[in-house]
Amino acid sequence: MKPLVAIVGRPNVGKSTLFNRIVGKRIAIIEDTPGVTRDRIYGDGEWLTHLFTVIDTGGIEPDSDEIIPAQMRRQAQLAVETSHVIIFVVDGREGLTAADIEVAEMLRRSKKPIVLAVNKIDHIKYEDAAYDFYSLGLGTPVTISAGQGLGVGDLLDEVVKFFPAIEADEDRESVSIAVVGKPNVGKSSLVNAMLGQDRVIVSDIPGTTRDAIDTPFTYNGADYTLIDTAGIRRKRAVGDENVERYSVIRSLAAIRRCDVALIVVDAEQGLSEQDVRIAGYVHEEGKASVLVVNKWDVIEKDTHTVEKFKKDMLTDLAFMSYVPMIFISAKTGQRVNRVMAQANAVLEESRRRITTGILNDVVGEAVTMSEPPFVKGRKLRIFYSTQASVAPPTFIIFVNDADLMHFSYRRYLENYLRKSFDLNSVPIRLIIRNRNEEEQ
Repeated sequence: MKPLVAIVGRPNVGKSTLFNRIVGKRIAIIEDTPGVTRDRIYGDGEWLTHLFTVIDTGGIEPDSDEIIPAQMRRQAQLAVETSHVIIFVVDGREGLTAADIEVAEMLRRSKKPIVLAVNKIDHIKYEDAAYDFYSLGLGTPVTISAGQGLGVGDLLDEVVKFFPAIEADEDRESVSIAVVGKPNVGKSSLVNAMLGQDRVIVSDIPGTTRDAIDTPFTYNGADYTLIDTAGIRRKRAVGDENVERYSVIRSLAAIRRCDVALIVVDAEQGLSEQDVRIAGYVHEEGKASVLVVNKWDVIEKDTHTVEKFKKDMLTDLAFMSYVPMIFISAKTGQRVNRVMAQANAVLEESRRRITTGILNDVVGEAVTMSEPPFVKGRKLRIFYSTQASVAPPTFIIFVNDADLMHFSYRRYLENYLRKSFDLNSVPIRLIIRNRNEEEQ
């Protein structure tokens, strides 16, 4: 697991701006209005040789009893509890406030490493403002301007000092399975049916699950974590509901951190544009997946119903025609017991490793069976192939000129590898490189 870094502080001190600066993209919504960020938002950061996950939080208002600030405070506390390091952001222009002192006390009780960032110091004339914050007793403040990127490198230098050493646990591994889909397709019902308990709230109201809920469990002696996610809506359906915005981000984050994604769709509604979009997220992340067609009990069926459903769905999912499908009813329990077996099958397939010798023999065989076409009078030559990684299986093919690899021949090689190594149910990646890149 990557180290977790929580960015906390009172409202409107620049936490989201710093978050966006660290992750290198606009994920958090930035406005001058306090309270814009109401929930935890996750993003990946990198500094020097360190990879880590950053958590942006809503502003902490220690004295407020109002519902929304209270919920924001709780979300920030959750972020603090799960983090390895805390970045405590204060406003250097405004100076030390009573709220800063109370937040500092709350953070101190967590006993987590804290790096104090004095933000909005974008000119040398404001540098002296940092001295007031020594009284918080949190060590030497780091002056930054998140908006301009000043001092952020120095801040991250301090943060990475507290990262724990990564120790691989080869004896025991927990497989993460994310249950994703648009709202109200039965994700929470499926989770409850798989776990045999009411772990998450089940409701007919779209959007009941606002967060990704992790539940560890054991199946056939192996450890798993089931991630129930908030429904992913179209952007225009999200509108101005901040909580919905963050639900989408967390659901996408769940896809990124899972080993297997269960893409749940509603059999009554069929495959919608949004279902295809969600499947696209899973495909782009290279995740092993299963398309779970729920509410199958309410469909009028004949001997051709299943095949017709598969054909219709694969028409829209042509980009991931490999995905296996299972038709279930989370409500009645129909075929729910087959979901884990299918998830394990695609996981095992996605982790398959091919020896270099056998891989090159198969690629050579593919070239013999169908040689590359000429492109602008030149012919593609394949020299050497190797498997770079698994999950998804990723193969590097060294050639004389990568520009000569036509997409149709690339697809031919991909299909040949699928057939030869029984990689029919998972995404695979082909990376085409010039031979002179092999030594780089």
